[in-house]
Amino acid sequence: MTEREKARREAPLRQVETYWRGLCDGSSVPLRSQVDPRGMESALENAFLLERIAPSMAKIRVAGTHLNDLMGMQVAGMPLSSLIAPADRERFGQGVTALFADPAIVRIDLRAEAGFGKPDLEASLVLLPLRSDFGDLTRGLGALISHGRIGRTPRRFQVVRMHISAAVSGTPAAPGLAGTDVPQPRPAFEVREEQRSFTPAPAAKTEEPRPTVQRGHLRLIVDND
Repeated sequence: MTEREKARREAPLRQVETYWRGLCDGSSVPLRSQVDPRGMESALENAFLLERIAPSMAKIRVAGTHLNDLMGMQVAGMPLSSLIAPADRERFGQGVTALFADPAIVRIDLRAEAGFGKPDLEASLVLLPLRSDFGDLTRGLGALISHGRIGRTPRRFQVVRMHISAAVSGTPAAPGLAGTDVPQPRPAFEVREEQRSFTPAPAAKTEEPRPTVQRGHLRLIVDND
């Protein structure tokens, strides 16, 4: 794919992010109530709104038709992680945590799981934080685009690369991870055992021989008189 073609395909992501930045005043995250679909009209097919339901989980409140096409069903009300392969959901949860907690802008490159009737499919995702009407960071705006034929649904994606950056000035995002890729976590089955020196068990005590009991001899005397 040429750079020009890539830029054309990623236009919806840029439009959603540009619209979100236009709502920022440079020092605070926009309110959910400020979002007007008309401001990103040509990207609505790829856009969606989120609500935080746990530190590392968010559910889809409203979604464009592209997400429905990828899953083969209506995705409103479903966790966003439903689009992610089970093995990568923990890593994906790191990005969702940073989105609301820091707050942060999260960009993720995705690759669909292979299978019968499921051709190669790549996707790009951007997540942007929003505040609720109460001012808490529990809402989000996002967009997802895919490159390739969808094929059989549902299509779930593996996390290829995740980039986290500060959402607004003066709020460092994801300490140690801001502006970098989030590394792959270690496999859950990898356990490091503490090395211990081997101490042989003490030798069993030797039992003392039991004393021999001397028994007296009986003599039978018969008197026939």
